[in-house]
Amino acid sequence: MILTSGKLYDSSLQGEILNGLERKINETRERETLQAETVIAAVEVLREKILSGEFDERIDKLADSGAYGAENLRGQIAQALELLKRENLEYKLQVELGLGTGGPSEQKSTIRTHVLPLGTLFHIAAGNMDGLPVYSVLEGLLTGNVNILKLPQADGGLSVEILLELLQIEPGLAPYIHVFDTPSEDIAAMQKMADMSDGIVVWGGDEAVKAVRRLANPGAKLIEWGHRLGFAYLSGYEDRERELTALAGHIARTRQLLCSSCQVIFIDTEEMEEVYGFCQEFLPYLQRAVDELGQREEETVGTRAEIALRRYGDMIDRVLAEGPQEKKAEKRGVYYGRGCSLTALPDSALECSYLFGNCLVKRLPRSRIFTQLRRYKGYLQTVGLVCDRDRREELTELFAACGLVRIMRAGSQSDAFVGEAHDGEYALRRYVRMVDVEL
Repeated sequence: MILTSGKLYDSSLQGEILNGLERKINETRERETLQAETVIAAVEVLREKILSGEFDERIDKLADSGAYGAENLRGQIAQALELLKRENLEYKLQVELGLGTGGPSEQKSTIRTHVLPLGTLFHIAAGNMDGLPVYSVLEGLLTGNVNILKLPQADGGLSVEILLELLQIEPGLAPYIHVFDTPSEDIAAMQKMADMSDGIVVWGGDEAVKAVRRLANPGAKLIEWGHRLGFAYLSGYEDRERELTALAGHIARTRQLLCSSCQVIFIDTEEMEEVYGFCQEFLPYLQRAVDELGQREEETVGTRAEIALRRYGDMIDRVLAEGPQEKKAEKRGVYYGRGCSLTALPDSALECSYLFGNCLVKRLPRSRIFTQLRRYKGYLQTVGLVCDRDRREELTELFAACGLVRIMRAGSQSDAFVGEAHDGEYALRRYVRMVDVEL
């Protein structure tokens, strides 16, 4: 399905639509720049519709599909609605695009700096977070850009449905939104979209980013939101019960699919016995959190088999890398629950877990944090810090020096908040250009 200029078309018409799209975009951009207020006003109405219950049936349908727990889904929606409040969108614009008042020299200057749209943005969205394609387009709209969106394969029509509702509220946004369900294998179509764009916004892993770099023309701005890694670090407690419960809930809720999700729990110790002891203590917390969310679509026989095969393959790789010493092999331990597990490993590598409530646990003493984590520069994003109150400031400064851009408490690693940056950068600043004009 294709959404362009406010109308839906069958995917079979993609070639014809793409051939005439640049002319339409040029006509749109020759007119007056889209104002942020137009976008905010439309989003405000959409938000009120959701709050009034008009979308409850669709939300319930999503929850019943098995991919999301009803409570978890409604929690995500509540967070999104908070960010979409008028005052919060206005605050986002102020924080991310504000130029300040300037000094005395600026007052005498005849040159003024204007913030203008980059032009046309080509969004290549990932499917690991529901609503991400729409949010990416909204950021493009707030900055006045025309937006071409390539949907992720797993979108299922949700993004088109939301954007259609937005266009019914404000038809004036129609020339600024063009959505295609183009498969990633259709390189020719994606090349056409890239060729007519001033900036390419790509969400995804290393391979996706590499592929987009090959598409981009030399003059196009690449805006990469690549995959990052999140983890938890434990060095004592303020409130052991509360913090372990919160960490387990975070792992279960996010299914470990987000960049901010906990993939590895690092323990501030040199002793593997402490790692084993933590796994034994923490598994009941994780089990309760998984049970509270109920069965999910991912927890199928096929997925469990895939996780088992990955675990077995990893074990073979590690044995071959370490050698056949029994002592090393004995240092591994897997602690199984129902639909979840903890795997104790003797190394200190930051890596992706088996996902869906299957977390890795490793040792990483404070003295080796910087040396170890700097190996992953460019991939570091979020740490859920669990520690004694007296050590929080010291560890926070250390993790910031390593390159972490979100230093959160247990359980809130993936929480959105007003004014937050994304991967350490303000997105809106990447979607605009500064134009200096002499009066």
